[in-house]
Amino acid sequence: MDNPLLKPAFPIPYDRVNAQHVAPAIDTLLHEARSRIDAIVRDDAPRCFDNTILALEAITENLDYAIGIVSHLESTASSAALREAINAAKPRVSELCSSIPLSSGLYQALKDYLATEDARSLQGPRERCVKKWASYFRRHGAALGDAGKQRLTEIEVALTKYCLQFSQNVLDATHAFELLIEDETRLRGLPESAKSAARQSAESKGQSGYRFTLQAPSYIAAMKHLDDRDLREAMYRGMTARCSSEEHDNRPLVRAIVALRSEKAKLLGFEHFADFVTEERMAKSGERASRFVEDLKKTTLDYFQAENEALLAHCQGALGSDVTLQAWDLAYHAEKFRLARYQFDDEVLRPYFRFDRVIGGLFDIAASLYSIRFKPWADAPSWDDSVRAYKILDPEGRWIAGIYVDAFPRENKQGGAWMNGLLARHGGTPNDWPHLGLLAANVTPAVADGEPQLTHREVETLFHEFGHLMHHCLSTAEIRSQVGTSVAWDFVELPSQIFENWCWERAALDRFARHPESGETIPDDLIESMSRARTFRAANGQMRQLGLATVDLRLHIDDDPERDPVSFARDVLQAHSPVPLPQDYAIIAAFDHLFGDPIGYAAGYYSYKWAEVLDADAFTRFKKEGIFNSQTGSAFRDTVLARGDEEDPATLFQQFMGREPEQGPLLERLGLNA
Repeated sequence: MDNPLLKPAFPIPYDRVNAQHVAPAIDTLLHEARSRIDAIVRDDAPRCFDNTILALEAITENLDYAIGIVSHLESTASSAALREAINAAKPRVSELCSSIPLSSGLYQALKDYLATEDARSLQGPRERCVKKWASYFRRHGAALGDAGKQRLTEIEVALTKYCLQFSQNVLDATHAFELLIEDETRLRGLPESAKSAARQSAESKGQSGYRFTLQAPSYIAAMKHLDDRDLREAMYRGMTARCSSEEHDNRPLVRAIVALRSEKAKLLGFEHFADFVTEERMAKSGERASRFVEDLKKTTLDYFQAENEALLAHCQGALGSDVTLQAWDLAYHAEKFRLARYQFDDEVLRPYFRFDRVIGGLFDIAASLYSIRFKPWADAPSWDDSVRAYKILDPEGRWIAGIYVDAFPRENKQGGAWMNGLLARHGGTPNDWPHLGLLAANVTPAVADGEPQLTHREVETLFHEFGHLMHHCLSTAEIRSQVGTSVAWDFVELPSQIFENWCWERAALDRFARHPESGETIPDDLIESMSRARTFRAANGQMRQLGLATVDLRLHIDDDPERDPVSFARDVLQAHSPVPLPQDYAIIAAFDHLFGDPIGYAAGYYSYKWAEVLDADAFTRFKKEGIFNSQTGSAFRDTVLARGDEEDPATLFQQFMGREPEQGPLLERLGLNA
């Protein structure tokens, strides 16, 4: 059987991969990786960069390629057979990867190389790479005794298994929920676009009436617009109690994952898991990350309280002084308040944000900034007929990257939005291979025969993920572990979050936001209202992010095995919430960012705010020099996007801005500096 998982290829043959390829490919590639380990250990030639560092880099390259394809398909085209195959494969892969830094032979080879004059004379990316490998071995148990190494391997395998099960439970619980409404009168307040989508969703299931799900377009529309409070409550509880009971219960997994992470950190000589994670990130320690979060909270708290008092006063004025707000009322009444204060309705903007034009706008803006161009990639192998593919060309017409856009919800696709670097070109791949990346989202699909029309928030999401995509696709790093987004996680959000700024700028919006009938750009009064409404309840948005970051850090700093993580998280988040949270509030049990990966954003959720400080500050240079200034764009490309992890991220930021980052621009953007 010709197995498309066995050897990296471009393009990746997604249309030929199926579940039965997984087990034999993993068997073969695990054997290949072990053979490469043996070859490094047995090599009696003098130690040099190529036969030590580049050889280490190559050990799992083919294995990573295969497991990356399968993981990607499991998130975008899931099936029972594929899930069974990946559940069997991932623990075995984890065990092999855990064994690499625990190999005494590999560790000795690295130490022998570190003692050479060649290693001591390195500079630039190669010097950084060697230091990273030395740190990698230390941080993954190379100095442990046999018993410690054995236990660390067991922990890594268990974390892989539990995190995979966690993610699958989230996917299953999300898609298991539906709310079917037969009586159309209960849908008062819902925009016609959302009502049509709910009707179409029901029809797709052979049902009558209107079907609501926990997928973002359905859920957000219901929570913001449905007048029926009971329906909003049902949707809210469906979302926030996911994975906290019965078949998809993630609560035991959360407890186990937190405990294993703590044990791992202590085994490796760290006080707690947050210190382990942040040591190689910009924050450098769990204490500094916590201090950053707490400082932002103090800056935000007065604005947060003022916003909540204003919302309550508005509700009391409209509904009476005895009104009380519950969690499922917030989005609804905040939207009413926003309409009253700014006369701005997101739904009015939908016709201006047709999906095709938004994608074209992304391409146009990136082309202006980074001297690239895009064209359709007609014959790209894919996993679903709705997926689109494009080529990115440099000024000389060379194909430097291929990208997929998978933008709409499906039953076999995970929720949310993400970028995936599917294939990275580096010094060890064929020179004619482009990078390959994915922009995935779950934006509002088309209704009937119409065009997909997006909210501005969905546009912002696409811009965010596209920023990540540019970080991957424009990388020029030569060493595999330094390519693209392989950077500190409190820096990785800079390229994504900075790109969101363009979908707030009139000059950028005019390039793609046009009414389908008149062809006119967004009217001035709408732009003005949208800009004024940007900071509406910004302190609440920031407090929610800071609450999640606080939960994350405290779970991974405070070592209390008797603590129930779900109730603990609820208590922490209550201190960051404007209204009481219900007793069954268990959002942490479905928090894939923290528990869907052995590390992922664990002890790193603060990164979003950390990088937001960087992005708001860095965008001030574009505002000063011109948001389409190609020289500024080239500077950002050359100092940030192209470099990957070739240099310390703090240095890269300083190279672009000429100084260290400042918090002021973020506070100004959020209206929290008055």
